[in-house]
Amino acid sequence: MATRRGRRRALRRRAWPTGAALLFILALNWDTVWPYVVGVTLVALLGGTAWWLRTTHRTTVAGHRAWQAEEENKARERSMSEVDAMTWQRFERYVAELCRRDGCTQVIVSGKSGDLGADVIGLMPDGRRLVVQCKHYAPHRTVSSGDMQKFLGTAKAEHGADVAIFVTTATFTRAAQALATKHDILALHRNLLGAWVRGSTLQSLIPLNGAGSGGPPRGRRARSQAFRR
Repeated sequence: MATRRGRRRALRRRAWPTGAALLFILALNWDTVWPYVVGVTLVALLGGTAWWLRTTHRTTVAGHRAWQAEEENKARERSMSEVDAMTWQRFERYVAELCRRDGCTQVIVSGKSGDLGADVIGLMPDGRRLVVQCKHYAPHRTVSSGDMQKFLGTAKAEHGADVAIFVTTATFTRAAQALATKHDILALHRNLLGAWVRGSTLQSLIPLNGAGSGGPPRGRRARSQAFRR
């Protein structure tokens, strides 16, 4: 440490005379060098200003995007609070209403046990057969791969689904999500359901094939009104 400090002091002592000499030479030749000095100074100022503007712009854009995402999450949760308060029967009817809103026809709600995973059945606007499995769970819960396997085994084999959708007020486990993506089942977890509720069309969600954007915001407690069917 002592050696390093000594070196720094020695460099400072040498720097002062050198700097003074440069300033003296600059003063003697000011009439010749002043355009260059002014030019270098202006370039440095312009470069510093450009860097500051770019950094400020990036920070502002990032902050706006974060704010926008947070507002969208809040709006989604405000919409989902009404869905959470529904009974599982009302939830199935509501999903059927969303299908009709997006142009589906001949939409039927089974409303009974033993439906073999077909809670809602109908036709897409282009005539393809639609089969929907609904799970009204508390937000903190997850749909297992076992539930997804059961739906996979019945949606096409038993009901001849061209479009198979598993929709839940909760989230899917990674295994369930992977299974849905592999077999072209649209896994509408809580966030995607929130987007559907807020106006995204079913046709715009179907190409996702289960590849959504995550679960509910962290730190949310399960709402007491949400029950497993």
